[in-house]
Amino acid sequence: MAKVTDLLKRVLVGRALRSGQLHEQLLPKRIALPVFASDALSSVAYAPQEILVILSLAGVSFYHYSPWVAIAVIVVMLTVVASYRQNVHAYPSGGGDYEVATTNLGKNAGLTVASALMVDYVLTVAVSVANGVDYVGATVPFVAEHKPAVAIGIVVLLTVVNLRGIRESGVAFAIPTYAFMIAVVGMIAWGLIRLLILGDELKAPTADYGIVAEQTNLTSFAAAFLILRAFSSGCAALTGVEAISNGVPAFRKPKSKNAATTLLMMGLVAITMFGGIIALGLVSGVKVSEHPALDILINGKAAGEDYYQQPIIAQVADAVFGSGSVLFVLIAAVTALILFLAANTAFNGFPVLGSILAQDRYLPRQLHTRGDRLAFSNGIVILALGACLLLWGFQADVSRLLNLYIVGVFVSFTLSQTGMVIHWTRLLKTETDPRARHQMHRSRVINFFGGIMTGLVLIVVLLTKFLVGAWIVCIAMPILFLMMKGIRRHYDKVAAELEIGEDYDPTMLPARNHAIVLVSKVHKPTMRALAYARATRPSTLEAVTVGVEGDEARRLQEEWERLGIPVPLKMLDSPYREITQPVLDYVKTLRRRSPRDVITVFIPEYVVGRWWEHLLHNQSALRLKARLLFKPGVMVTSVPWQLHSSDRLLGRPEPFAPGSVRRPWHQVIKDEQHFTGQKER
Repeated sequence: MAKVTDLLKRVLVGRALRSGQLHEQLLPKRIALPVFASDALSSVAYAPQEILVILSLAGVSFYHYSPWVAIAVIVVMLTVVASYRQNVHAYPSGGGDYEVATTNLGKNAGLTVASALMVDYVLTVAVSVANGVDYVGATVPFVAEHKPAVAIGIVVLLTVVNLRGIRESGVAFAIPTYAFMIAVVGMIAWGLIRLLILGDELKAPTADYGIVAEQTNLTSFAAAFLILRAFSSGCAALTGVEAISNGVPAFRKPKSKNAATTLLMMGLVAITMFGGIIALGLVSGVKVSEHPALDILINGKAAGEDYYQQPIIAQVADAVFGSGSVLFVLIAAVTALILFLAANTAFNGFPVLGSILAQDRYLPRQLHTRGDRLAFSNGIVILALGACLLLWGFQADVSRLLNLYIVGVFVSFTLSQTGMVIHWTRLLKTETDPRARHQMHRSRVINFFGGIMTGLVLIVVLLTKFLVGAWIVCIAMPILFLMMKGIRRHYDKVAAELEIGEDYDPTMLPARNHAIVLVSKVHKPTMRALAYARATRPSTLEAVTVGVEGDEARRLQEEWERLGIPVPLKMLDSPYREITQPVLDYVKTLRRRSPRDVITVFIPEYVVGRWWEHLLHNQSALRLKARLLFKPGVMVTSVPWQLHSSDRLLGRPEPFAPGSVRRPWHQVIKDEQHFTGQKER
C-alpha cells in the first residue's frame, strides 16, 4: 500500500529534490514575469468591464465618465508600481507588506496586513477560476451547468502543478501568459492602426443596443457615489501587484534588481492593456450591464433570458478582427486560459507568506516546511482548500465573489506604504551622504503619495462595497488576526514552559523507576516486553493484567506460575469489563504513594504490514497510551513485535522456534536479549 501511494505521489509531484538543489528552482525574469504577474495581467479581462457595468446603472450617458475613471485607475496603478519598487529594494527577504508593516508600524499592523493578504490570495484563486469557467461555459454548455464542480477541478489541477515546484509551474504557465500578452497588445495595436491610419470604423456587436437606466434623476451626491463605485471596481486591476514583493526570494541574483525590473515590466504591460481595452471598447460602442437580460435593449426590447453578454475583450476582438475569425477565437481562448492561470500568482504568494508567518510563530510550524519539490506544499494545499470552499459556497458566481475582492489588498497597500514612509524617515535621521539622502527623499515622496492614494481607494471600496459583500472580508480578517495571535500565545507559552530556568538541576534524578509490563496473555510479545523491561534495570518491576473474565484470568495466573516467570503478576479487578480505567487508577495510586517516583509502562504491540490489519490489532493499546500521556511522571514505552506481514521482506530471523513459549522463562528471555543485541548491532 505504501509503495502504491509513493508511486502515485511521484507520478503527480515528481521525484524529490535535495535541499541543495534550491538554487536550481530560482527564476529568471522571463519566467518570473508570467509566474508573478498573471494575476495583475488577467485583471484587464474584467476590470475595464466592471467600470462600464457600474456606470451603465445610470444609462449609456454615464459612459463618458469612463475615460476619467480609467485614468484615475491608471494613476493609482503607476503609483503602486513605483511604490513597490521601493519596497523590493528595501525589504528583499520576501516578507513584502507583512515585513514592512511589522518592522515600521508594529506587530499588530503586520498581522493586519498578513490577514488581509491571506484573504485576498484565497479570493484571487476563487475569482480568477470562476471567471475563467464563465468564459469556457459560454461555448461549452456542460461547463456552464456544472460551474462549481468544474471550478474546483481546475483548482485541484493547479494545486498539483504547483506542488511540482515553482520552476516547473512557471515554465508550464509561461507560454499561455505570454500568448495572452502578445494577443491583447497585438489586438490593441491593430485596432489603433485601423482607427488612426486606415480610417476604418470599429463596431462592437452591441454598438446599436440600448441600456435601461436603473438609476434615474440622480442627485450630484448619488452620481458622484456611482462614479466612485465604478472607480473602486476598476481598481481590481491592481490586484497582484504586491505578489512580486512577497516573492523576491524566488528570483535569481541580484534578487532585488530583478524583482524591481519585473515589477516595472508588469506595470507597463498591464497599464497598456487596461487603457487600450477600455479605449477601444468605448470607440467601438461596447454595451455591458449588470443585468443584461433586463437592461440591454435590442431593437427597443429587453434582451431576455436567452441573451448572452459577451465580455468586453470578446466584443473588442469582434470589432477589431471580425466575429468568428481565427484571431477572435485565439483572443477568447487565451483570455479564458489566463484567468485560470491568474490563480497561480496566489499559489506562489500565499505559501511564502505562510512560511514567514510560521517562522514568526503566528501559524503552525508545518507551513514553514518545504515539500519534496522544495515548494511550501502545506501552504499550497491550504490555499486550494480555502478557494474550493469559496467556490462551493458561492456557486462559482463571479459577481458575488467580486464584491469580496480587493478590500484586503488595499488594506495591505495602505499599511505598507505608510510603513515605508516611516522607514525612509528613520534612515534619513542617520544618513549623511547627500546622494543617498536625495534618493531617500525621492523614495519617501513616492511612498507617501502611494499611501495617500491607496488609503483613499480603500475608503471608497469600503463605502461602495461593504453592504454588497465586503462585510464578509471585514469579519474574516479579524478572525484570522485573532487566530494568529492565539497561535503565537500558545507557542510563547510552550517555549516559556520548556525553557531551562535557574532552578533546574540537571543532576537531579527521580527517586525510583517503577516499571509495569502490561500483560493480556503469555505469548512472545509479552516475553519480549518482560525481557526489555528487565534490561532497563528498573527499581521495581511487576506485570499487570486486568481480570475481565474470571476463568481467563485464572488460566493466565496458572500459566504464569507454571512457567516460573520471576516477575510478580498483579491482577486488577474490572467488574465493568473495562481495561483502560483500572490501569489508570492503579498508576494513579502508585503516583500518589510515591510522587517523586517515575512509573514506566511497557506496552507490547503488534507491528503489521497491511492497512486492514491495523483495524484488528492494538486498539486497546492505543486508547491506553492516549490516556497515559496526560499523566505526569508516567513514561510510556511501546515494545514492538513484528508480525510476518510487516517484515517478511526484511528477512528477519524468527527469534523463537515454534512452541518456544513452552520453554523455561530464562531461555526465552535469553533468546530475546540475544535477538535485541543482534538488531542493535
